[in-house]
Amino acid sequence: MVDGAASEIIATVTAWPGVEQARHRFGGIKFQLGKRELGHLHGDELADLPFTRKLRDELIATGRARPHHILPDTGWVSFPIDTRDDIQGAIALFQLSYDRALTARTRADPG
Repeated sequence: MVDGAASEIIATVTAWPGVEQARHRFGGIKFQLGKRELGHLHGDELADLPFTRKLRDELIATGRARPHHILPDTGWVSFPIDTRDDIQGAIALFQLSYDRALTARTRADPG
């Protein structure tokens, strides 16, 4: 756990256009773009993010994430925040989730 990690991640992720933060139903803070959840934080300790199974497998194979701590057989991943460098690793995963959400939004409304 890194004291202040959540505050740094929240400040960065909520600065991206359209991102809103809310309380997550299981505790912590979730980030959304419209109705789509980008992921959530469990305090300064852990980030959980949803991806496709294929991307989840790639992230785990390359060491960028771990299987979800509760739902390991889904597309969700977990990212422990143990060092200051992990803050940037978590932000990078939220950026990936955000970029995917923007792409999905553009496809749904090319307008």
